[in-house]
Amino acid sequence: MTESDQFDLSPHMENYLKSIALLAKKNKVVRVKDISEDLQVSTPSVSSALDVLTEAGLVEHEKYSYVDFTEQGQQVANSIQKRYELFLELLIDILKIDPQIAEQDACELEHAVSKETLEKLGSFVEFVKSCPNSARPHWLQGFDHYYKTGKRPPEILEDCKFSQDIESS
Repeated sequence: MTESDQFDLSPHMENYLKSIALLAKKNKVVRVKDISEDLQVSTPSVSSALDVLTEAGLVEHEKYSYVDFTEQGQQVANSIQKRYELFLELLIDILKIDPQIAEQDACELEHAVSKETLEKLGSFVEFVKSCPNSARPHWLQGFDHYYKTGKRPPEILEDCKFSQDIESS
């Protein structure tokens, strides 16, 4: 269960939290108008969402004033942002997806993954990134070749054979 699951937040509400967090880093104070512009929604929609988030104990907002996170709200927003960043790394750095497409997909994926999957993906990304000198591992270069040509490079076939030998012993 993720932080936001315990509050039963919809992806829509999670996007509001993420927007507030990003705007707070950028502007120091967050206004309804800023959120409206960032998410491209009406100010009444933002006000309604803030009412829900206030009732959930995640933000503090009085009509016509700034929006602030509660301590729990900040934790939930940080969790959402970390999920988003993990998917960005996976899509852009490892799978070499176009950054514009990756940003859209990461925004969708961040809402639809279990804690277990997220942990394993996080470990996978760290494993790939831990290669010496930030080099792209040869097996991942083999995937790049496979993606472009539909064929495994010969050196990767040897790796596959070796892994089958290990599994059978």
